[in-house]
Amino acid sequence: MIRLGAGRLNSLVAVGAHCDDIAIGAGGTLLAMCLARPGIRVDALVLSGGGGEREQEERAALAAFCPGADLRLTVLKLPDGRVPAHWEEAKDAVEELRAATEPDLVLAPRTDDAHQDHRGLAQLVSTAFRDHLVLGYEIVKWDGDLGRPVAYQPLSPEMAERKVRLLQEHYPSQRHRPWYDREAFLGLARIRGIESHARYAEAFAVTKLTIELGE
Repeated sequence: MIRLGAGRLNSLVAVGAHCDDIAIGAGGTLLAMCLARPGIRVDALVLSGGGGEREQEERAALAAFCPGADLRLTVLKLPDGRVPAHWEEAKDAVEELRAATEPDLVLAPRTDDAHQDHRGLAQLVSTAFRDHLVLGYEIVKWDGDLGRPVAYQPLSPEMAERKVRLLQEHYPSQRHRPWYDREAFLGLARIRGIESHARYAEAFAVTKLTIELGE
C-alpha cells in the first residue's frame, strides 16, 4: 500500500449537509488528527439543523470528535432535503467560509453522492476550494451509492470503536433509523480496512491531487 503524508496540518475545514454527516463520514479521521495535533483549527459548516435539537447534538458531537481543537462551528437552518432549492444561501455560506480560512485540508461529501444535499454541497466546495486538498467522505445509506474510493485513513480498533461509541452517544435523534447502528458503521470501516491493509479505515474520494515527487 502506497502511503503519502500531507505534512504538518495546522487547520482544516469540515462541511456537511446535515448534522451527523461529518461525524459519520470522517469522525475517525477527525479524532486521529485532533489527538495528534492539539490546537489544530477546525472550521465546520453544516447546512441544516440549526436552532433546535439537531444543532445541540452536533455541537456536542463535534466537540467530542475534535478534542483539544480550536473548533469553530456554524449550523444553518436550510430545510433538510432542499439544498438545491436554497442554492444561493448554501453558496454564500460556503464562500463565506472560504474567505475566513485557508485550510490545509477540506473534508466534504463526495461529488457523486446519491443524496442531492450531499452532492450539491460537494459541488459548491469543489468550486470554492479550488487549490486545496479536498477529501470526499462516504455515508452508508439506502441509496446504495458506495463506490470505489482511492484514499484511506487507517483506524486502530480502539479508534474505530470510539467513533461508533460517540455516534451512538451524541445523536440520539437518529437511533431509530434502521441503518444507524454499530454493525453498519464498523462493517464499512472493516471493509475499507481490508482494502487498505488495516483493521479498520475511513475511505475518501479525491477529485484532483497534485504531488511533488522531485522535491
